[in-house]
Amino acid sequence: MIITIGKALRGVFDRLIASSSLVPNDPVLDMRLFPWTQMLRENWQAIRVEAEGVALRRHAAPSLSIISPDHRAIAAPEMWRSFFLWGYGYRIDENADRCPVTAALVERIPGLNSAFFSILAPGTHIPEHRGVTKGLITCHLGLMVPRDGDVRMRVRDRVVRWAEGETLVFDDTYRHEVWNDTGGTRVVLLIQVARPLRAPGKWVADLFLRGIRRTAFVQEARTNIAAWNTAVKQLDV
Repeated sequence: MIITIGKALRGVFDRLIASSSLVPNDPVLDMRLFPWTQMLRENWQAIRVEAEGVALRRHAAPSLSIISPDHRAIAAPEMWRSFFLWGYGYRIDENADRCPVTAALVERIPGLNSAFFSILAPGTHIPEHRGVTKGLITCHLGLMVPRDGDVRMRVRDRVVRWAEGETLVFDDTYRHEVWNDTGGTRVVLLIQVARPLRAPGKWVADLFLRGIRRTAFVQEARTNIAAWNTAVKQLDV
C-alpha cells in the first residue's frame, strides 16, 4: 500500500522536494557542494583494496536481482552485482565488518542512506530507469574502471564517465542508463545521501523515506542479504 500510494504521489512529492532543495536540481551536480566527497577521494585506494577482497569474489557479492527483486527488470543475473554495507538506513553488520576502513568512512557521511560496491560485468547494459525519490542524492567513487573500451552513464541528456579515485554526484530521479562496453569489470562505491533541504520539502522527504524503509522492498532485500551470507558461510566450511 505504501509503495502504491508513494508511486501515485511521487511526482507531487518530487516537485515539492525540488522547490525546497538547498542544492541545484541539475542531473549532474558539482561534487564541491558535498565536502564529504573529498574524504572518499583521499582514501580511495584503501577503499579499493577492501573492494577487491569482496567485489571480485563471485560468492561474496550476489546479483542485485537476487537481493532486490524490484531490480530484476533491469539487472540481468550475474551482470550487475552488489556488496551492501548500508541499505536504506540499515547497517549490514557482517558486510561492514569485512570492510572496516570503508565502513568507518561512509559512517562519517552526513545523511547516509545507502552504501555498497556496485559491480558491472563486461558487456553489461543497464537500461534506462529512475530512482525512488528526489530526497536522495547519489555519489559514485570510481574504484576499478576498465580502459579497454567505453564505460559510461547517461543521466538525462548528459553522458559521463568514471575515473579511478574520482567522485561523480548526480540526481538519479532523472532517467539514466549505463554501459560497460569493455572486457573488464567496473566497480564503484555507490553512496546515497539525503538531499540538503529546507522545510517543507525536508518533512516530506523524511516521511517518504521512513515509509520506504518499512516496505517489503527494503525488508525483503535485508532478508535476502542475510540468507546469501549464510549460504556463503556454509560453502566456506
